[in-house]
Amino acid sequence: MIFRFTLALLAALACGSALAKTPGEPQQPTIAIIIDDMGHNLYEGERLAKIDQPLTLAFLPFRKHTVQLAKLAHSKAKEIMLHAPMANTRNFGLGPGGLTANMDEQAITRTLRRSLQSIPHVTGVNNHMGSLLTQQLQPMDWVMQELDRYPLYFVDSRTIASSIAGSVAAAYGIPSLTRDVFLDHEQTEEFVDRQFRLLIETAKRNGTAIGIGHPHAVTVDYLEKHLPLLDEQGIAVATVSGIWAMRNGNREMFAEGDKQAIRPAYARHD
Repeated sequence: MIFRFTLALLAALACGSALAKTPGEPQQPTIAIIIDDMGHNLYEGERLAKIDQPLTLAFLPFRKHTVQLAKLAHSKAKEIMLHAPMANTRNFGLGPGGLTANMDEQAITRTLRRSLQSIPHVTGVNNHMGSLLTQQLQPMDWVMQELDRYPLYFVDSRTIASSIAGSVAAAYGIPSLTRDVFLDHEQTEEFVDRQFRLLIETAKRNGTAIGIGHPHAVTVDYLEKHLPLLDEQGIAVATVSGIWAMRNGNREMFAEGDKQAIRPAYARHD
């Protein structure tokens, strides 16, 4: 398996910019906004779920409000992701569901599968932190082997420039995308505004763009105020799967029956 995968990865990497090309981009600039770290903050999570625009919400597994908020968000037409905790270079704690560099294949597979089963309506995965793990071929190979079983896309949060996570996902044929802009590294309205404008400019230049934010009050306040103004500016908002479809001729991600369903097991963690 690893040799077959390595050849595929090398071929993908040899194409270089081919992975970044996005044929079939829409005429109207379109952004997707992922909100990471969902599941801790009930109040801001409810506000995000109730925003009219089609946000994509990435939930940490086994957190206090994850199941409740994911169900609410799904009922409000939001897209739901697993925000999978992965080892980082600064040794920050990962919490439940963490994937670390010292895990073997069985441990990574078991932990990732349980995390997926704990998130209602999950349709995609991105990495929480991961500046260490996303640079390592073997654990990324194990992660993508498991994700390839299900109808899931993968977004490389790109927490480090040398991440290979997106390339590994692409080598497995998993629908994959990469974060373009972080919105709120600094929690001020001025910083969020600057990054949001950068996201829009990126979409105008490339057709589509993906931003990542967090459930901070300043971020939610900004999105509530500014997302409704985008339509008159000629900017559309889509889910992550919507962006993928725009970049891929509006074709379906998965053929019917091609992947196995994720067996929900979140009740015991509720």
